[in-house]
Amino acid sequence: MEPRNQTGVSEFLLLALTEDPKVQPLLFSLFLSTYLVTVLGNLLIILAVSSDPHLHTPMYFFLSNLSFTDICFSTTTIPKMLVNLQAQNQSITYAGCLTQACFVLIFASLESFLLSVMAYDRYVAICHPLRYTAIINPRLCGLLILVSLLVSIVDALLHSLMLLQLSFCTDLEIPYFFCEVVQVIRVACSETLINNIILCFTASILGALPFSGIIFSYTQIVSSILRIPSADGKYKAFSTCGSHLSVVSLFYGTTLGAYMSTTFTHSSRKTAVASMLYAIVTPMMNPFIYSLRNRDMKGAFRSIIRCTL
Repeated sequence: MEPRNQTGVSEFLLLALTEDPKVQPLLFSLFLSTYLVTVLGNLLIILAVSSDPHLHTPMYFFLSNLSFTDICFSTTTIPKMLVNLQAQNQSITYAGCLTQACFVLIFASLESFLLSVMAYDRYVAICHPLRYTAIINPRLCGLLILVSLLVSIVDALLHSLMLLQLSFCTDLEIPYFFCEVVQVIRVACSETLINNIILCFTASILGALPFSGIIFSYTQIVSSILRIPSADGKYKAFSTCGSHLSVVSLFYGTTLGAYMSTTFTHSSRKTAVASMLYAIVTPMMNPFIYSLRNRDMKGAFRSIIRCTL
């Protein structure tokens, strides 16, 4: 297919957070606070993991990468929302929208892969503890992160290139607070069948594989835990993956809620609120989940606080 510049548009309009100018300063403060908490909380996890020798393990290596992904995910969406609130202008350039949609897809996919990798790490630790250091070695850890990143980038670039082939007419309002591939495809006025086929195919493969890996890992984990004779042993084994299971539930629960609201509701406001849960709330909550439920992280945080005082 010969490349064509079909768009004829220079910008899109994102959904307004509020029409009341009196509420906008409050929302600006709320989202700014949310962004700062997200960045600082995840940076604190990265600092704790890098500074504490006791946390130099595969589990915390994957956790620090998850925290870095959460920072990037939030930085892709929230700053533009803050700029629009401050300027009272919901426009985003054509190039800016496609770039944002690409990075949102990269970091959302990468988070899904990282959660699957972390589930596999817990599976090996609980079901094959004697072989853990031989299986989950530094080389494998680095390879898993690299492959996850490369697959996420290739998938996002594929969808971005397909978006460039679409043309857009007059209905340019995206019912989200940020640009997302599915929503950009929906406002196109040209044929989107190929885009939707590729989107469904990649989502079924790249979405189902990590989730299936998580389900398989926890099925094996639960089966192994139930075979432990003592109640104390069962508790200790399950506590090592409790935080991860909470994060998995939060991420996939909010993501599923966002896409179900897109499919079953015609209210753009409800759809946008659902999208905020997985794009904004999840990255902010992950540091709290891991810090509140993990004794090692609490100890590392206390060490950091003592060093700064």
